[in-house]
Amino acid sequence: MIIQIIRYKSALSDDEVDEHFKERSDRYREVPGLIQKYYVKFTETGEYGGIYVWDSSESLDAWRAGNLAGTLAETYQIEGEPERELAEVMLLLHER
Repeated sequence: MIIQIIRYKSALSDDEVDEHFKERSDRYREVPGLIQKYYVKFTETGEYGGIYVWDSSESLDAWRAGNLAGTLAETYQIEGEPERELAEVMLLLHER
């Protein structure tokens, strides 16, 4: 399992970002291999982002190559380069 964290500054207002989060959530429900996605705001920095839980690095790579990933910068009017981090899950506290 892979965790991906994306953080970015947006030129949009909180309400506009929230509206885009809601509008796009159904599309993410259909992404193969995406176990969960958290839409977040980092209140200390004013950044927004997503925390993605992937079943494998292959699923993450397939999403990155697809159209949905390519629309992030334009949709959220991202200022500068978004920060991206990856982590491999070593142990789950609560297994499903």
